[in-house]
Amino acid sequence: MEKKAPKRIATAVLNSLKGGVVPRVGLEYIAVGRKPEIDALLHDVGIIGEGGATFRFIVGRYGSGKSFLLQMIRNYAMEKGFVVVDADLAPERRFSGSKGQGLATYRELMQNMSTRTKPDGGALPLILERWLSSIQAETAADTGLDPKNPRFEQEVRKKIYTVVNELEGMVNGFDFAQVIMFYWEKYQLGDDQGKAKAVKWFRGEYTTKTEAKKDLGVNLIITDDIWYDLLKLFALFLVRAGYQGLLVMVDELVNIFRIPFRVTRQYNYEKILTMYNDTLQGKAKYLGIFMGGTPQCIEDADKGLFSYDALRSRLTEGRFSSAENRDLLAPIIRLNPLSYEEMLVLIEKLAALHADLYGYPMKTTEQELLAFLKIEYERIGASSHITPREVIRDFIEVLNITYQQPGKDIVAVLNDSGFVFAKDESGEEVIQAEFANFDL
Repeated sequence: MEKKAPKRIATAVLNSLKGGVVPRVGLEYIAVGRKPEIDALLHDVGIIGEGGATFRFIVGRYGSGKSFLLQMIRNYAMEKGFVVVDADLAPERRFSGSKGQGLATYRELMQNMSTRTKPDGGALPLILERWLSSIQAETAADTGLDPKNPRFEQEVRKKIYTVVNELEGMVNGFDFAQVIMFYWEKYQLGDDQGKAKAVKWFRGEYTTKTEAKKDLGVNLIITDDIWYDLLKLFALFLVRAGYQGLLVMVDELVNIFRIPFRVTRQYNYEKILTMYNDTLQGKAKYLGIFMGGTPQCIEDADKGLFSYDALRSRLTEGRFSSAENRDLLAPIIRLNPLSYEEMLVLIEKLAALHADLYGYPMKTTEQELLAFLKIEYERIGASSHITPREVIRDFIEVLNITYQQPGKDIVAVLNDSGFVFAKDESGEEVIQAEFANFDL
């Protein structure tokens, strides 16, 4: 018997899915299919934990499950001791821009820094505190010194310097290391305002070098040009702080595709190329970068990633890869549609979740589920364009209606001439379903 989801989890899952977004929690209660893709990405996570670096594009149509897959890997990685940062691109958040859009993306990533014990973001202060506390505990165990002994502080400082010296040899590592030492000093004094200034610097929130120099004694601030260097520094630091590595997840690549100016798009693709080359050539350690996008934003020869020759030459598939023979070790993972059988399992899980949440006996039959899917898949263009998101939104709506109107079952709702499908992502007119004579 499957374990029931707590009501707060079930509520979050159903509300998120009905709203067309991926829930942050409870994915294990509705996960279906995608085993080959998941296995490939989990293999990447293992490589990161061993000191390697990986880069993947997760490609699929709107609503095909890109964000769901990324969220599943995110949750898995946190459970395994990784730190995860994630961001959705937007007009104000890119990889590069004349108005600080790259820095805005970095700030979003830092704001969403998450760990197993703090999965909702904002984990940086906790990570720093945990690291320093663990160094003190390790020092006490190794030396047998009392924390009040003057030698104890010296031994702790030695261990911190071991990490700091390693970071100083990396690009922009000297200032990064200096801010770590600044944080340690304020940590000793119990100076919360001082620690907050260090966190502010790590998050890229200083806007002038003068202010950073005055507050922290460093001559560097994080800008559009160097924010990616900071991710590489964080990856190494986090491992030294006791974590397995850093996983960076960026969704909505389509916002780069939509940039109207070619030169601006090219600058963004150049930044992606830098990250791609670094990870594949071994210039980054303990770092994984996963990006989600639509086929068009990847393959369009005029505006997509493939409009940038250096990326197209690296990412284009070989002659032997096909929909039937997929190379899941390639940089691009393309999501195939869920099968009819997988969709049946998915809506059955949703029906059970809905019944548990609202406290009524699960009475939906397999015949009713099949009837619902038959209607969904018979709509115009469904064979090539229907997505899990659209099916899920329609099905939750049907479940809500039958719950609020106990006299109706799913078939009655489907036979109602007022039943309409959810709008697709393009905003096209919905197609009304009239199945007055539908017969099971």
